Amino acid sequence: MRYKITLSYNGADFCGWQRQPGAPSVQETLENALRTLLGKPVKVTGAGRTDTSVSAVNYVAHFDASKKLDADWICCKLNAILPPSVTVSEVAPAAKDFHARFGARKRTYTYFLHRSKDPFLQNISYLFTYPEVDFDLMNKAAEMLLGTHDFSCFQKTGSDNKTTTCTVYEAFWKPYTPTHVAMLGLGFGKQETAEPEYWYFRISADRFLRNMVRAIVGTLLEVGRGKRSLEDFASLIEGGSRSKAGESAPGHALFLLKIDY
Repeated sequence: MRYKITLSYNGADFCGWQRQPGAPSVQETLENALRTLLGKPVKVTGAGRTDTSVSAVNYVAHFDASKKLDADWICCKLNAILPPSVTVSEVAPAAKDFHARFGARKRTYTYFLHRSKDPFLQNISYLFTYPEVDFDLMNKAAEMLLGTHDFSCFQKTGSDNKTTTCTVYEAFWKPYTPTHVAMLGLGFGKQETAEPEYWYFRISADRFLRNMVRAIVGTLLEVGRGKRSLEDFASLIEGGSRSKAGESAPGHALFLLKIDY
């Protein structure tokens, strides 16, 4: 029987989802926990790779068992065995043809950024203190990402994807107020009448290439700083190489937020 696992993880402790020799991964950690419970090796297939230090909310994976399992019991026991950085919210029977990776129709990522020092966000948001950043201009550039394009310019060098074409459904920057600021009445840096201090970038697509979101964020920030024009950003999408794009933004501020099937 096939079982679907829904889990969330803090990427700070891992090299990413996918098992890698000599480095801790979420996949290996989950497979080891299932082996302890079921008494034999279990292969877990995830919805896709995530980079080192990238986190995920409601990530989806599946595994096969030779007999019917008590899914609620498995869920409870997994949470008892897994480290605090990994939480399983559900284990449920799935159709025999369900596939966590190939069945996904859309994936959504969110990248968090703050403009002034904030001790409560240092591990989950990117501190970006350049004095002048034009978020309106970055949103104009982000609109150019929409639709179906060859995104090889944002792919990690040496990747082995069969195709570099992706369809982007949404891409935008938006200000927000973190919960700890709203609840505690805290204020860091600029006054409320000034430019918003907290921003997130959201992007949804049918698929993503390795390092794609972080490379897009890093390149958009160059647009916001005036280091790259909208025309240059457009030409990059039309046929640029990875060496022509900006540096990748740090991974700790990136979250895989949602997977649609």
